[in-house]
Amino acid sequence: MKEIRLSPSSLNLFLECPRCFWLQMNEGIHRPRGIFPSLPGGMDGVIKDYFDKYREKGELPPEIQGKIEGKLLHDHNLLNKWRNWRTGLEYKDEGLNVVLFGALDDCLESDGKYMPLDYKTRGFAPKAGDSEKYYGNQLDCYALLLEGNGYPVGNYGYLVYYYPEHVEENGTVVFNVEPIQLKIDPNRAKKTLKDAMKLLNGSIPPHHSECEYCIWGRNNGD
Repeated sequence: MKEIRLSPSSLNLFLECPRCFWLQMNEGIHRPRGIFPSLPGGMDGVIKDYFDKYREKGELPPEIQGKIEGKLLHDHNLLNKWRNWRTGLEYKDEGLNVVLFGALDDCLESDGKYMPLDYKTRGFAPKAGDSEKYYGNQLDCYALLLEGNGYPVGNYGYLVYYYPEHVEENGTVVFNVEPIQLKIDPNRAKKTLKDAMKLLNGSIPPHHSECEYCIWGRNNGD
């Protein structure tokens, strides 16, 4: 049987709509995609460079000092490998014949433990519960990737949100910065992997009642 490679985003799709996930992985049928906005990618690169300047100083950026536990991972070369999809962390489950792979934005360390940190750029402040709902699996997967490669993880990870506040007269956009701490559990990621593989090895799931793509497909004879 061919080895299956899954990322945190593909597992997010599984959790969102099992049918769309099954079609993508088993039939190569992907959801339609529009033009991908370039601003989030540009912001991601700028934020990485900004954090790296403070990493070299052995400090946290001042706007998150006192709001985040731990310090930035000191090994910049190691982090650069983890940031790259080609050299990033992988976790293999021989029994399931699946590989989980991913690229981290950043990582914290404290008392010999490692905590994933991810940057999020959005147009407004995060609502209560959104972080757990939309990004909990992502941080769990990062925790499994770290733990599976010999880096013991703590009990939490972080999302650092950047969202615009106002534009100054010189055209500079001022952003609010809000870190959110989330509990992480690599065992939850293991269960998600197991459930996803069980689904892929079965027959196609029914249409998901809350999936717009399933609704469209059903209305068009799928």
